[in-house]
Amino acid sequence: MSFTHQFSKSSLREYDIRGIVGETLGEADAFAIGRVFGSIVAEAGGKTVAVGRDGRVSSPSLSAALIRGLTTSGVDVLDVGEGPTPMLYFSSFDNHTDGAVMVTGSHNPPNYNGFKIMLQNKPFFGAQIQDLGARAAEGKVVAASTGNVTQKDVSDTYVTRMLKDWDGERELKVVWDNGNGSAGDVLVKLAAKLPGTHILINEKIDGTFPAHHPDPTVAKNLEQLIAAVAEHKADVGIAFDGDADRIGLVDNEGHILFGDQFLILMARDVLKSHPGGTIIADVKASQVLFDEIAKAGGTPLMWKTGHSLIKSKMAEHKSPLAGEMSGHIFYNDKWYGFDDALYAAVRVLGVIARSHETVSQFRASLPAVVNTPELRFDCTEERKFAVVAEVAARLKTAGENVSDTDGVRVNTPDGWWLLRASNTQAVLVARAESTSETGLTNLKTALAAQLAASGLTPDFDAENAGH
Repeated sequence: MSFTHQFSKSSLREYDIRGIVGETLGEADAFAIGRVFGSIVAEAGGKTVAVGRDGRVSSPSLSAALIRGLTTSGVDVLDVGEGPTPMLYFSSFDNHTDGAVMVTGSHNPPNYNGFKIMLQNKPFFGAQIQDLGARAAEGKVVAASTGNVTQKDVSDTYVTRMLKDWDGERELKVVWDNGNGSAGDVLVKLAAKLPGTHILINEKIDGTFPAHHPDPTVAKNLEQLIAAVAEHKADVGIAFDGDADRIGLVDNEGHILFGDQFLILMARDVLKSHPGGTIIADVKASQVLFDEIAKAGGTPLMWKTGHSLIKSKMAEHKSPLAGEMSGHIFYNDKWYGFDDALYAAVRVLGVIARSHETVSQFRASLPAVVNTPELRFDCTEERKFAVVAEVAARLKTAGENVSDTDGVRVNTPDGWWLLRASNTQAVLVARAESTSETGLTNLKTALAAQLAASGLTPDFDAENAGH
């Protein structure tokens, strides 16, 4: 039987495949991904693909369809079942598979789902994803065959390997908020074996996310964690997103630490064993981070947002550590270079447990700046990249100091502001940072004026708090 398939155009993203289940994504898409990716693996001489899934309601059926597509291409499947995305990545390295596919909607709403892919332990993204779509439309696949499926629980091996890198010197009291995401079962095992006292909330995997949405970049999603840290007088609170490749931190006084803040803590530690090492962060990160990396003897590098893009850049520069404002943390020091919130938690707890200062004291020691969190403005898929291009053109015409590494980052005497199109959602992402409230107001006014010039009316009221 001949095979062809047409994907929804909006589902083929820059670094994954993602859509609304029943509308732009379904079992036919999952089968097609397996059929085409399996063919790509087979053509390269590969034989085995690891498959995992998150806890969303739609994930079991999508995973089953994906596996059918892979095995129809003659590929053997190592099915590691339900768990966090980084566990699936780990299983690929640990079991020497030729590829890996994770069924996950990450931090998107419950009715979304998607696929994150690795080929030969490297991110499969950008032009590769577009090529997958083109091959499906053309029916360019290997002859139908029958691969085998092996189910394997890798969670104990994964936890044991993470614990190997625990290097703390004192016991901590930690509150963990899994947000009902897919890390739950692994987190229970990890917390039981870490030294110290560990309080777990929302540890049960539930794809309807009854407590709150699992996205630690949004302050309201951390309110329950902040309350629990206060109640238990904990040293730190840790939150994960839906598939546990992003981490959020709350200090002992209940203040939120964003990715570009706790990355400073991690970078200082890693640079002790990698002097002069290149530490990569995305364009949304604070200037404070880049300055502190340099002060600690590292080489700071600003790069594009996106886990696949960061991982590729790390490999190019042999970077020991990288991170994003959104909480993706990538350890190439002792680990495998992929974004792993559980492993990052083990490492950052080790740093805290070797420090003589509290997390709040660390936070207070950072240079004072005022900035926005990650601001998001609704903008259609069809319009979002065009808006950024229009803004960039106007700024360059006006002679502004603009970096276009990823979107537009504008440097002014007041500080900087950024505007970029999200590669995963129908939104524009913005951020601004200054050394004064007046400067921040000026930056936000400039940003709003540019958005208005492209027909958007941004509302800062709900998201204008700084950190």
